[in-house]
Amino acid sequence: MRCLHRRLERIYSVGRLNTGLSDTMGEMLKNIALAFIQLFVAVDAIGVLPIFASLTEGISEQRKIRILAQSMLTATLLAVGFIFMGRGVFKVLGITIGDFMIAGGAILFCLAIIDVVNPVKRRRVPDDELGAVPIGTPLIVGPAVLTASLLVISQYGLVAAVVSVVANILLAGLLFRFSSLLTRLLGESGSKAVSKIMSLLLAAIAVMLIRKGIVKIVTGQ
Repeated sequence: MRCLHRRLERIYSVGRLNTGLSDTMGEMLKNIALAFIQLFVAVDAIGVLPIFASLTEGISEQRKIRILAQSMLTATLLAVGFIFMGRGVFKVLGITIGDFMIAGGAILFCLAIIDVVNPVKRRRVPDDELGAVPIGTPLIVGPAVLTASLLVISQYGLVAAVVSVVANILLAGLLFRFSSLLTRLLGESGSKAVSKIMSLLLAAIAVMLIRKGIVKIVTGQ
């Protein structure tokens, strides 16, 4: 009887441990998904797609792959570095999460309005510089993504922020890899329409961040 009782206790303990791990994993996956959506809107890879196609027009396929790899490396290093350094900047300058939410929300709102009013961002630069600037930054990772990434940390945690940023950059790279095909499927008007919708969603997220920032300051959180 004692042996049976001990076995039952062990099974119960293992069950509780597995349940706790499942709940933790579920919460983490939920946070990553929410962070991914917020950053997906900020990156706006579909809206940037026709700009990438225009900048790389007439470039050989092999050269285009090298430019794409350079742009993804630049974007990843910039975004991840900013995520880790941004917290230190907060402490040095004495900035609270509420302060940054309001400022970041205001910047995101302005960027969204600019994208709606003036979506054309074409530039002519040498092929050797295309990967880093302007494709890596500011097209893939610009002010909107940098601001959103720091705000995501306060909402969903560091792990969710890093994973969602890297995942969005990889997704953007995948879309750009097949830019010619996707541009033909969506068409110029289709790409512009998707970009407008993304800009509206970004504006809505900006308003939400400003509202949450005001609440944090008022409540002293």
